Formats: sequence, C-alpha cells, structure tokens
Amino acid sequence: MRAADVMTPHVITVSPDSEVRQIASLLLEHGISAVPVVDDDQRLLGIVSEGDLIRRLENEDTPHSWWLRLFASGDQAADYVRTHGRLAGEIMTPDPVSVDEDAPLHEIASLLEKRRIKRVPVIRDGRVVGIVSRSNLLRGFSVAEPAAATSADDREIRDAILREVDDHTGVMVDRLNVIVSDGKVQLWGLVESKEQRWAVQVAAENTPGVTSVENNLGFMPQGMGGV
Repeated sequence: MRAADVMTPHVITVSPDSEVRQIASLLLEHGISAVPVVDDDQRLLGIVSEGDLIRRLENEDTPHSWWLRLFASGDQAADYVRTHGRLAGEIMTPDPVSVDEDAPLHEIASLLEKRRIKRVPVIRDGRVVGIVSRSNLLRGFSVAEPAAATSADDREIRDAILREVDDHTGVMVDRLNVIVSDGKVQLWGLVESKEQRWAVQVAAENTPGVTSVENNLGFMPQGMGGV
C-alpha cells in the first residue's frame, strides 16, 4: 500500500497570515494535531503542530529559565519569533518533510521514526493533497502487508466513497479515513451522530466494487464540531 491509499484527504490548511488563535480553534474543532501552512497555490511552506502552540503558551506563562535555554536553537532572535509570534508564518516549522502519493507505507513509517514526527504531508505536483499520520499507517498495516500493492480499482473505490460522502451526507470528510483492500472497506475517523455513522456506511456499501464494510467510526467528543 502507498500513501495515497491511507492518507487523510481534504486537508485542513492555513495561510502564513493565519493567527495563532484561529489555528488553535481549527485544531480543536476538527480534532487534529497539526495543520500544514500553504501559500495561495497550496504549496507547502511549513507546519504548525500542537507542540508549537504549547511552547508558545508555556513561554507566555513562565520565564525563560537558564536550563530551557540549553534546548534552544542557538539563534535567540529566531527562538523569540517562534515563541512570541502571533501568525502561522512566524511559529511554524518551515520546510517540513513530505512524501509523494506513491511512497510505500514502510518507507513512511521509517521516516516518521527517523525524524521523530507524528505525521507527514502528502504532495502532488508540489501541492498538499493529504496527510499521513501514525494512526493512518497502523490502519493500513492492519489491512495488508506494508509492501503489498493496491489495485487501481481499490483507489477508485476509495475516491468514489469519499466523493459520495462529501457531496451528499453532510459528513466532514477531513475527519474520515477510508482504507480499501481487494474491495474490502474499513471506515475510521469521527462523526457527530449515529445517523452520520450510518450514512457513511451506506455510502460505502452502495459503491460499486465494495465487497464488505467494517465500520470503526467513533463519535466526536461533546463540545467539538458543534456537537
């Protein structure tokens, strides 16, 4: 399986001018832990994670003690911008590692381990088209061997399910992860109600080529996503 087979599509992104408060609200609203920062052409510039926001908050609440300085980058001016900045372009991790759609899952797993990161943007022609997290990888590995090939039909089935859900059910597809192997579908992610959970399952069951559907969808915590 490849990145395109497990990635979360319809990625929530922000611009370099997005304010920190807006980014924090997006992370909470969508139940995600990071957002890519892109330009007007959706080209990847950086990434802002929960860790970036927490470091900024800690800096506001506590003095920059001598032992914390040991872990600083060595560039006091750059550290100041990252811990005091109010815009995505100021606090983001620039030029983050990324993969293309055909990257094998085992290579992505090795990359996350080597770089000690939790997620990686997926790029097509320089533009962000998805994101692969550790949980996406685990779900992919649970369906097939890391090096196993996924047929074009499986990818077409996955795309068709996501289009149907996005166009007709009212469910936010950025919260979903659909895995397809040999026509067998696994549904993962979060929805807001039992009705939405069933709607996604029905959309999958009605998609040509699907032989079975395993519904692992959970529910959004109270207070998130308008619930």
